[in-house]
Amino acid sequence: MPLNNIPADRSYTDEHEWIMISPGQTSVPTSPVRVGITSVAAAALGELVFLDLPEVGSEIEAGRTCGEVESTKTVSDLYPPVSGEVTSLNQAAIDDPSLVTQDPYGSGWLFEVQPTQLGTLLTAQEYAEKNGA
Repeated sequence: MPLNNIPADRSYTDEHEWIMISPGQTSVPTSPVRVGITSVAAAALGELVFLDLPEVGSEIEAGRTCGEVESTKTVSDLYPPVSGEVTSLNQAAIDDPSLVTQDPYGSGWLFEVQPTQLGTLLTAQEYAEKNGA
């Protein structure tokens, strides 16, 4: 059940990204997992107009910028919650960035990654407390 619209079935970063890894999971998933931005970030950014996502096949590192989301207000860096190889992009969100704002935890996901190492992850409760959600 969402905690003030922060779903409890995934993990979060301080930089406002989510990943489909169960809270408290310490083992690296054996299959690709989805990454997106939180509703807190989407609300702060406003209407998204462009997504600059990492390329399929590229290696990303937890906590090091891997792309950007651009809104009518600002440009914000993306910081992956895990290290690993990008396996797919959400072409629907690239074609229509407003999907990210409208449904950040569903159809507005950004990319999938095959993790090799977990970064520092927060539970929904921890993320909500840090962000007043």
